[in-house]
Amino acid sequence: MKITMVGVGYVGLVTGTCFANLGNEVICLDIDKEKIEKLNNGIIPIYEPGLNDLVKRNVKEKRLSFTTDSKFAIESSDIIFIAVGTPQSENGEADLSYIRAAAETIGKNMNKYKVVVDKSTVPVGTADKVKQIISENTQQEFDVVSNPEFLREGAAIKDFLNPDRIVLGTDSEKAKEIMTRLYRPLERVRKPIIITDSRSAELIKYASNAMLATRISFINEVANLCEKAGGDIKAVARGMGLDTRIGPRFLQAGVGYGGSCFPKDVRALIRTGEEYGVKFKIVEAVDEVNKDQKKTLLPKIQKLVGDLSGKKIAVWGLAFKPKTDDIREAPAIEVVKQLLDSGAKVTAFDPVAQEHFSKLYPDVTYGEEPFEILQDVDALVILTEWDSFRELDKEKMKSLMKSPNVIDGRNVYSPKEMKEKGFNYIGVGR
Repeated sequence: MKITMVGVGYVGLVTGTCFANLGNEVICLDIDKEKIEKLNNGIIPIYEPGLNDLVKRNVKEKRLSFTTDSKFAIESSDIIFIAVGTPQSENGEADLSYIRAAAETIGKNMNKYKVVVDKSTVPVGTADKVKQIISENTQQEFDVVSNPEFLREGAAIKDFLNPDRIVLGTDSEKAKEIMTRLYRPLERVRKPIIITDSRSAELIKYASNAMLATRISFINEVANLCEKAGGDIKAVARGMGLDTRIGPRFLQAGVGYGGSCFPKDVRALIRTGEEYGVKFKIVEAVDEVNKDQKKTLLPKIQKLVGDLSGKKIAVWGLAFKPKTDDIREAPAIEVVKQLLDSGAKVTAFDPVAQEHFSKLYPDVTYGEEPFEILQDVDALVILTEWDSFRELDKEKMKSLMKSPNVIDGRNVYSPKEMKEKGFNYIGVGR
């Protein structure tokens, strides 16, 4: 099938590339000339395992291309995905200005029947707004489908090819048949295609992310109780997760969630509720708990180090999660700020996120590998659970550090092992 992906950010590039890999002809359209030029030169603007090779293969086989030519891209395709950003505005609601601009551009360049697909995460009712904007700019027949994405950064290609479910929101039989045919290769893995109305499809995405964020904030509150009452959150979470009604996922205590989805979508759902006169008491608490959780490490650092003024603190992990270079709403942003505000000197390492983070904190000293930044530090703070941190030589770590203080914001290490090796160790909820 012939597809145009409007917006070549994280969702657009991954989705477009994966559709091309299934044999479709995909044009990725973006107004950012520099980004398109880089992609045409084989430079991938985001870090996602496996994506680089997939892009190059499908470009070589002429199923995937990149352009800034809106007229060409829209006229050439039968299905047009809108995958532009919906950033959080000052009041917490989703900013739909890029969605509106995309819809207007599509309408003005419509030359025949198209299926227009909302792939971006959008508030309930957005499909109706997109339909209205396109109608104001064309006389051509078209349908709008809501098809929310459920891609986890760091596992996006796997999530696309082996999804838990595919949600299609439409009342058009024609659009339903076309979209079902498009996704048929993925249905072979026995994952259901759920067909519903567009508003339910839009709500499924926000409700899903809010529920996952709720589990994280809940387990973090239980972890805080474990620290006060005496308990191990790892044991508590395992005992909870073995209950089939609960399950083990998203019960890992830590320094809080971040990223481009959970914080933004939680707040957008709260704002949508306010718009319709519904108060999300639980979701509001989830957001507040997460903000507070990002402040819980500083007292632990001070407990081991004392006054931080002039002290040298190493930070391992800057991305909001492993296997991505995304630092949006990353706990590291808040923790590093607290350290700097307390007068500490910060050295940091992350396998892929340092370039982005250095734009926020140019005064932090960055290293090329984990051990490099441990020299003469008063403490090590772990903020992202990269696998490469798990089995590093503990004796070497301790020999480099001025004081063997480790504050583990992701429970990467065993408290028993760290204490046996002579570290002063504090985790989360342990």
